[in-house]
Amino acid sequence: MKKVICKVEYDTETASVVEKRTFGEFGDPCGYEETLYVTPDGKFFLYVNGGAESVHPEENIKRMSAAKADEWKAQA
Repeated sequence: MKKVICKVEYDTETASVVEKRTFGEFGDPCGYEETLYVTPDGKFFLYVNGGAESVHPEENIKRMSAAKADEWKAQA
């Protein structure tokens, strides 16, 4: 998925996965996944996708600061 935010392109095809988390089972309408990526130039973003009743009912990309990415990683 690609998304331009504030004139910066975030692309799951060219970025590297830092960590992926899955909540629920496949097909669960409340289930979702969050994947933290880092771009080649060091920008972080979170790819989210989930079931219709989840906290991420639509596929999306959200940019993150390095500090927020560290907080997200610490939530494990």
